[in-house]
Amino acid sequence: MELKILAYNRHDVMEGEFVMPKKTVQLKEDEESFGGRLARLRKTAGFSQRELAAEINMSNRMIAYYETEAARLPIHLLPTLAKALKVSADELMGLEKTKKNGKTQDTRLWRRFSQVEKLPPPKRKQIVQILDAFLGSEKVKKTG
Repeated sequence: MELKILAYNRHDVMEGEFVMPKKTVQLKEDEESFGGRLARLRKTAGFSQRELAAEINMSNRMIAYYETEAARLPIHLLPTLAKALKVSADELMGLEKTKKNGKTQDTRLWRRFSQVEKLPPPKRKQIVQILDAFLGSEKVKKTG
């Protein structure tokens, strides 16, 4: 029996099986890929790939894959990633422009401060004393 390949229903044949060709996504000149957008939002949020992976309980290899290879994100990860990156799902998918508040914060630093807040009071006091000593020495350098 001979197989006819129709133009509207093209299949590639591999080892006797029918395989649909991989669909490639063509981006417009000014359009950002999903992976590029994910990497940009991750960096803006102050996460490394490893830190974001730990935050959403996933391997950092999967984050790297979504940033470089994947054209789309599995739907079940959308709310989790959006929440971790503090963006809307529409912003993550590129349906809305990312909102910018004009200020850039070091979110890594703020995440560490929130971890310090969870420490017992004696440990927090030690950290505050270290910060005060460091900040005091910086004031002397600037005025000197």
